[in-house]
Amino acid sequence: MSKRNQISAEEVAAIEKLRKQNKDKTIELWLLVLLLHAAGKSRAEIAEKTGFKKQYITELVGEYRRKGLEEYAKKQYDEAGFGRINKPKYCWCPKGFRPTVPCHHIREYRYAYGAVEPLTGESCFLVLPYSNTVCMNVFLAELSNRFPEDTILLACDGATWHRSNSLVIPENIRLFLLPPATPEMNPIEQIWAWLRAHGFRNEVFATLEKVIDRLCQTINSITPTTIKSITGRGWILQCF
Repeated sequence: MSKRNQISAEEVAAIEKLRKQNKDKTIELWLLVLLLHAAGKSRAEIAEKTGFKKQYITELVGEYRRKGLEEYAKKQYDEAGFGRINKPKYCWCPKGFRPTVPCHHIREYRYAYGAVEPLTGESCFLVLPYSNTVCMNVFLAELSNRFPEDTILLACDGATWHRSNSLVIPENIRLFLLPPATPEMNPIEQIWAWLRAHGFRNEVFATLEKVIDRLCQTINSITPTTIKSITGRGWILQCF
């Protein structure tokens, strides 16, 4: 790997700290890749320890250099993480009262994979344990089976598991990648925002299972009419 991808001792300390705090197995493996790379291990040695392909290891280190540690450990756009860490949001209250809202920081997550059709409001969602190539393959297979007679043009961001050599793309699905840092071009971003606003605002959950139950209930409550209203932008509908 190039010198610009070398990792300093200060960075190693930050990565180690984040790895100890993190409970997501996928992110833990990504951080392990960085630590092994910093220790001078070859791509073959890293591949043996993590199970990742050599090219994917190069992509991970390069992505870390482009994004920095904080952004590197975040999830991407065609999947959305829902868990037991929440951020207080604005809410209504009577005049003269200061509202109290619950908040906690427990890093347990599950991930919603989704695809929506802005013209008809049809959709396909799965709740899966990780945000990685294996789960992406499961979602693509389900999406293909759900709409076997259709040719599906699926917009994706540049997440590594959307470009992985291990990705199995069904015959009736065509992926096209959006430009970097353009979530506004992916209409499902508004679906994730709707799910969070209607199912998770200013609430804490005793267990991860309760988070999953609420997520499934909220996904099932969204109607085709709502999906069309949220995602049916003029510049998208003009393509049909």
